[in-house]
Amino acid sequence: MIVPATPTDWTEANQRYLSAELDVLRHRLLADGDHVALSELEDVCAAALKAMTAPPALEDIKKAFRLSDFERDVLLMCAGVELDSSFAAACATAHGDPARRYATFGLALAVLPGAHWSALIPAAPLRRWRLAEVVHPDVPTTSPLRIDERVLHTLVGVTYLDMRLAPLARPVPVPESLPAALGDAADRLTSLSVQVAQVHGAQRSNLLAVAAAACKGVGLRPYLMRAAELPAAPAERELLSRLCERETALGGVGWLLDIDDAHQARAAVDFASVTDVRTVLIAREPLSGPDARPPAIAIPPLAPADARALWTETLGPRRAAQLNGWLDRVIGQFDLSLDAVRAAARAATSDAPADTAGPRLWEACAAQARPALDALTQRILPRASWEDLVLPPPQTRVLRQLATHVRHRLRVLDDWGFGARGGRGLGTSVLFAGPSGTGKTLAAEVLAHDLRLDLYRVDLSQVVSKYIGETEKNLRSVFDAAEAGGAVLLFDEADALFGKRSEVKDSHDRYANIEVSYLLQRMETYRGLAILTTNLKDALDTAFLRRLRFVVQFPFPDQALRAQIWRRAFPAATPVDNLAPERLAGLTVTGGSIANIALAAAFLAADDGAPVRMPHVLAAARTEYAKLERALTDAEVRGWDS
Repeated sequence: MIVPATPTDWTEANQRYLSAELDVLRHRLLADGDHVALSELEDVCAAALKAMTAPPALEDIKKAFRLSDFERDVLLMCAGVELDSSFAAACATAHGDPARRYATFGLALAVLPGAHWSALIPAAPLRRWRLAEVVHPDVPTTSPLRIDERVLHTLVGVTYLDMRLAPLARPVPVPESLPAALGDAADRLTSLSVQVAQVHGAQRSNLLAVAAAACKGVGLRPYLMRAAELPAAPAERELLSRLCERETALGGVGWLLDIDDAHQARAAVDFASVTDVRTVLIAREPLSGPDARPPAIAIPPLAPADARALWTETLGPRRAAQLNGWLDRVIGQFDLSLDAVRAAARAATSDAPADTAGPRLWEACAAQARPALDALTQRILPRASWEDLVLPPPQTRVLRQLATHVRHRLRVLDDWGFGARGGRGLGTSVLFAGPSGTGKTLAAEVLAHDLRLDLYRVDLSQVVSKYIGETEKNLRSVFDAAEAGGAVLLFDEADALFGKRSEVKDSHDRYANIEVSYLLQRMETYRGLAILTTNLKDALDTAFLRRLRFVVQFPFPDQALRAQIWRRAFPAATPVDNLAPERLAGLTVTGGSIANIALAAAFLAADDGAPVRMPHVLAAARTEYAKLERALTDAEVRGWDS
């Protein structure tokens, strides 16, 4: 690796040494036979080398690419032409042609000591690593020989990433510290004596942090390339491979290769295998296939103890202690990467009063978890509270128990040891069953609001696919994205996807059953809250029901419940006149229909310029019943005109 420690002194000494070497080489080109002068020039060169506190770039390049003395001098000759016009003139004199002010292999073979023909071949170091380019390869001995610009700048002490690599690669910051589990993974990766290794896991920034720390552990600077951007043409890919090798030698670069999906895995492994430098493959899933795979290190999400240590370090012990229990709530609910933790801490603690720091931190964590899910599902802003939900007492008690399970997940599963028994059955999943409009979606909103969590409705039309394997892939994307924030996932009308597993009669039945089985497994391990709603409980697989934590039956509301719903149907700001909830409860409709009728009645009253009265509600009810294809009976509206 050619990276001078600082600088100015080294740079000046390096340039003096390079100038002395060029003087020696110029003397050889002119072949004046003055051995005394040559000896004096060589002494000057030796003195310049002895005065240096670190090796000069020329010698580092020679060592890095295993150049012979002759190859080293050829490279120096090419550099001299670019650096000194008098050196170019010396080449022209040596050629006997004033127009040939450039280096050639033929000239080098004629005047340099230790000349060997093998230095000319494409597989030899000068051409393999593009240190020097033969302008006309069909006449390699007489063609001009040009030094690569990146190599020329390195010789004079200036280092940077090759401009042909710059559009494809970006530097990866090396973390100052890592949580214990990630630090152990980085140490294991560092100790692997292989050219290609892989790290895999759900949190990409954690994978990058581990790989970057491992690169630093072997003295390399990490740079990331995307497998999707690897060139397809063999010649272009071979050039990229050689440039990566050269950059590692010149600039001490370690390569990370980011694999977006399984389709890129083979190309990434093949590229890394033929590129003779240390490469770490970054992937969500472990690479698999018929061929031998690189050794893999799994990077799981942080355990609560590691997460607590990371938060304490990021926030500072004093600020962490002032959160009054919010930190444990955050750790129990959110599964954030290193980058997300640091971003949330910055957002939450910037001049925040101590009494609001906890809620601000919670909201900052939720904001970090949202982007991935926003791209896959529909986010619902939960506004409803327990006061808005009208259900019989048994159902309400179960819902409050459900909120308790989510709220105290960390304490029970981790602090009290229940999670150590295995990951299965530890997810919080619930089925809401009942007729349409009985409050299933409202209950999901109430839970999300009470728990201060985001609520996402999963669009089944976007999840279910007729193509084999696509449904599981879509479900995996949703659950994986939701894991970071433990969001509330709402699968409306879930019986469309989670129906009874059928007897296998053909391949379509078999793959449909695989979809259900995959969902069951993810439901059991999902760390957030998954809510499934159905109008047809009997259509669901019994095995599926058995694995749910809760099943809540939403009944059709009786008259007493309907009266309670009507009391909440109109906002406090709505002007009403002589509305009697007990009489309105005579309408045999669900809460969803009551909400529709109330809204329509409000519009009718606004058009009349009057408060909402019973005639407005009656007109709206007739419209709602027509939509439901039902007849409004006299018994339902009896007494409305009194």
